[in-house]
Amino acid sequence: MANLGLFVRLEARPGKEAEVEEFLRDGLAVVQQELATTTWYAIRLGPSTYGIFDTFPDEAGRQAHLNGRVAAALMGRSAELFSQPPAIEKIDILASK
Repeated sequence: MANLGLFVRLEARPGKEAEVEEFLRDGLAVVQQELATTTWYAIRLGPSTYGIFDTFPDEAGRQAHLNGRVAAALMGRSAELFSQPPAIEKIDILASK
């Protein structure tokens, strides 16, 4: 069971929405290789607001993801794609189905 998660809120720079969506879609192939990432969702919350929600069985898995390729790419392209730094929140999962 996934006990821990991350919620990352992303605000695209004006005119960069399509690039953000492509970046998020491309991230799926990388995350699929992470054995400790139980689930990973790239979502659109509004016209220029996006998010990532992912879950992990334990803190080691969450840390591995935060130190992995998708996180590095996210931070590496942050200034180019986003109007503010990604807001990364660590969350505890209380119940799931």
